[in-house]
Amino acid sequence: SKMTVKAVKMPCTSANVYTKVPDGGWGWTVAFAFFVVEALTYGIIKSFGVFFNDLMESFDETNSRISWIISICVFVQTFTAPLSTVLSNRFGHRLVVMAGGLLVSAGMVIASFARSVVDMYVTIGILSGLGYCLSFLPTVTILSQYFDKRRSLVTAVASTGECFAVFSFAPAITALKEQIGWRYSMLSVGMLQLGITACGSLLRPIVIREQEEVKAQPPEESTETKYMLENEQTCTSIESIDSGVDITTSPSNVPGKTKAEPKSEEPKQHGQNPAENNSTPPEPKTKLLDFSVMRDYSFICYAFFGLFATLGFFAPSLYIIPLSRSLGIGKDHSAYILSAMAIAEVFGRIFAGWVLNKKPIRKIYIELICVILLSVALVAFPFASGFWGLMICSVYFGFMLGTVAGTHIPLLAEDDVVGIERMSSAAGVYVFIQSLAGLAGPPLAGVLVDTTKNYSSAFYSCAAGMVLGAVFLALVRPCKTGLCHHHHHQQQQQQQQVEESTAGPPPELPDDFIDMDIGKAENSGKGSDSV
Repeated sequence: SKMTVKAVKMPCTSANVYTKVPDGGWGWTVAFAFFVVEALTYGIIKSFGVFFNDLMESFDETNSRISWIISICVFVQTFTAPLSTVLSNRFGHRLVVMAGGLLVSAGMVIASFARSVVDMYVTIGILSGLGYCLSFLPTVTILSQYFDKRRSLVTAVASTGECFAVFSFAPAITALKEQIGWRYSMLSVGMLQLGITACGSLLRPIVIREQEEVKAQPPEESTETKYMLENEQTCTSIESIDSGVDITTSPSNVPGKTKAEPKSEEPKQHGQNPAENNSTPPEPKTKLLDFSVMRDYSFICYAFFGLFATLGFFAPSLYIIPLSRSLGIGKDHSAYILSAMAIAEVFGRIFAGWVLNKKPIRKIYIELICVILLSVALVAFPFASGFWGLMICSVYFGFMLGTVAGTHIPLLAEDDVVGIERMSSAAGVYVFIQSLAGLAGPPLAGVLVDTTKNYSSAFYSCAAGMVLGAVFLALVRPCKTGLCHHHHHQQQQQQQQVEESTAGPPPELPDDFIDMDIGKAENSGKGSDSV
């Protein structure tokens, strides 16, 4: 039997209705779209460093002021995550991602004509930053809805688009700059990012409905006709004892029958107009942003994990080249270290998806192990010496970073955190909280480096944040089942008591109800005997 039941037409879009999560089908197209969106969002952000020297020379600015372009962009991208959730729930993921692609492209194209670094703050920082948010978050959210058993593996593999982009875009843009200059190169990148809009058009909405809600009705009609024929052949009226049994076992009453007893009214209310109820089933009103996740202790702990872990995500990418140069490693060899880190991250993402796809397995504990190992990698950087020492640390860090970076947002869909039903709102709030660390993390590490005159302090601060994140991640599962279970059980009992008090006693039938039917049956029996 086919899993797809029917397609429901919606304004400006079409949705497929499934009886359960397809775990494939059109989801593979969505996975490909997410791969490209990752490459054209985070891939471009991480490759933007190739423009730094050109921007400093053209605008006569310091490295610090130029670096604020990406800092503002990342902050706006994460800070506006709740807005992305609201717009996706209101207008659908497809339209939001397509609009985000237009903003990203427009910001980069306009930035190629900028005359000052402030213009870059507005175009790339704010305009493109908002576009990145509207493009990335809805794509990863709808991808999680298309997969269940394969969700971790598919999301991890699709997220490698960012790593391939870092590995390929940086040398490609560098070569292009030598031919046409940095302004036309940035213009070309902006035109390339229009591909996000094309990927957004592939994000077909998905609706999951239970099997009972999509059953065909002809068998019920034939069953009702059967009861009508039986009553006509046996000359049994609805008022007889047998008809009482028939009414309760039949799917619904036959409309148009005369004189129904009170017993027949109850099934009639539940089964009235089955075709009408099936064609237009009542659908719950979707909340634009469900803040109830903030009352979930497991989500609060997971959000704090994301807040502190974000401190350790970007530091090696920013400081690995300055650290290597301070150890006397050449510029070319330093670039090789960064490229090796990006390649290792690809394998880390794929490996994490493969492991999390195994069953039975508690995914939150696997994530915790990866975060602890990632903390060890951050601590190991200051002890590395020479090219090969930094190369080993970078490969190890890149691999472990891939295991965490490619899975921490999709894990929101697991029941240990919030579940797939509330993932859209949870992702918006989660990324919003991450924005605080994304904005404060790099400047904090820079202050430590300026104060201590040692790049090792930046790695230590990031390792401290990652360890704090591991502590909160370890509390997610206990908060879901252990520490807060008793409190949640009490709330359920109180809610049940309130419902019972407001519902009132069940309706009682008259005492002579059964006697009336038995009396009618006896009278009919006597009448037949007299005949």
